[in-house]
Amino acid sequence: MLIRDANIIQEAIDSQNLDVLDEFVFAKKRTINRRSDFRSPLMLSAHNLKHLNKIPDLAADAIVLNLEDGVSAAMKPYALRLVMLTLSALAESDKKIIVRVNPLDEGGEDEIALLRGFMPDAIRVPKIKTPADVRRALDLCGGETELHLSIETREAWLNLAELKVNKQVTTFYLGILDLFADMGLSQELIKVDNPLLHHILGHFLLMSKAVGAKPVSFVYQEYKDDEGFQAWLELEKKIGYEAKGCISPKQAQQVQSIFGVDENERLRAEYIIRRFEEERAGGVTGFSDEKYGFIDEPIYKGALALLK
Repeated sequence: MLIRDANIIQEAIDSQNLDVLDEFVFAKKRTINRRSDFRSPLMLSAHNLKHLNKIPDLAADAIVLNLEDGVSAAMKPYALRLVMLTLSALAESDKKIIVRVNPLDEGGEDEIALLRGFMPDAIRVPKIKTPADVRRALDLCGGETELHLSIETREAWLNLAELKVNKQVTTFYLGILDLFADMGLSQELIKVDNPLLHHILGHFLLMSKAVGAKPVSFVYQEYKDDEGFQAWLELEKKIGYEAKGCISPKQAQQVQSIFGVDENERLRAEYIIRRFEEERAGGVTGFSDEKYGFIDEPIYKGALALLK
């Protein structure tokens, strides 16, 4: 079991006894997980002890401990303590552990300050609007924890190219529902065959990539609709996405299956890298290959990026 004394802790939560819960909370130095290749960040409500204890067994390669949506105001102090306990129990983790705090002016600032000593791999901040917001969050995070940004306001969309203020800001998440609400757009427009969504997904990916941030596509709320989720994944893979937010273990498995590197793609990339490096050793950086046609440095770099 990840979090020990689970029965006592659950009783403290049920009886809303914060003092008892605080007796179990202590900071333990963690080894920060720097992986950037995660594909399936799985959202877990931070007040659900049962779900938190399943983290080691989940197929997802990243876990988002959620303190924001879905956690009532009354439960947020308990959820925050459970996040601390979870981080202390995961001194090392092959899964990236991300904490999604509340907006900075709605408790997020205090949450980041308290979590700093527990060293999450990343802090994800919602409702970001300006580079000044980002710098404010960075000042709270310290120098080791990554900062991830939820892009879900019209201001953030307009400022997308300016939000990666330094290398500590690594990841952008597309918050499509909040973004549409903020722009006065109907959520009925969020359909896989709507050209508007194709434009939004393409623009978000290209702008994120251009500034050096990892783009993560939006959460699909209909977690029982496997076919609908699959359709979005297939579209997003065609556009160029490699990661999508998840709200169920089944969704995480689907993401891993679709966004994982295809075996044929891997073999092709390995072949191109080998052939290019052989020819380059002889001073040739552009040549015709009998198997894959013309190969030059951009194609070689594309193969390297695929394997990376």
